[in-house]
Amino acid sequence: MSKKSEIEAKILQVAYNFFIEKGYKNTTMDEIAQELGISKKTLYKYFPGKLELLGAAFDMLTNKLSIKVNALLDNEMIPYTVKLKSLLTDVAKDIAPINPKILDELNEFAPEIWKELLDYIRESGYLRFQKLIQEGIKKGYVLPNTNVAFVVFVYTSAIQNLIDNKFLSQFPDEMRAGFNLSPAQIYDQAIQIIYSGILTEEAQRELRQI
Repeated sequence: MSKKSEIEAKILQVAYNFFIEKGYKNTTMDEIAQELGISKKTLYKYFPGKLELLGAAFDMLTNKLSIKVNALLDNEMIPYTVKLKSLLTDVAKDIAPINPKILDELNEFAPEIWKELLDYIRESGYLRFQKLIQEGIKKGYVLPNTNVAFVVFVYTSAIQNLIDNKFLSQFPDEMRAGFNLSPAQIYDQAIQIIYSGILTEEAQRELRQI
């Protein structure tokens, strides 16, 4: 990795940490530069503005997740139930620190970045989740009569809608008051609910023992 790439990676990590902790509006280029120990002028040499930095920071997140998940799914040496458990825990670990506020701000202030994030969720569900379900059917861990396309649609719709407060706002206040889940918990709960319905009893026993 070149020195320029190393500096860009460091900038993105620091900026990402600020965004997910404080939100987009409450994060400034000044404090990012101060945290990095560089001038704001130097920061602007790498990224022309806060919006571009936000987009690059979320690209970093999705790229990181893609590499991790693809490596997991492609590893034929890992037992299916271990692979499933790892998918749940590893991905949740990466998205757990995200402040739900930043998701609202993406929708409001950075619709292009918000759209890219939703596209990633759909792609992740369609390509990766589908692949994992098909592998489970082939190996006898997922019920053979499972409609793979339907399960994928349910999963991607759940994740996409449950992180969108505009969707959630149509429900009564008392219902929303009881829905106090972080993005990581939403992801984890959605997959666990789906898998409890499609896994064989043997697979569910193995999963509980991991």
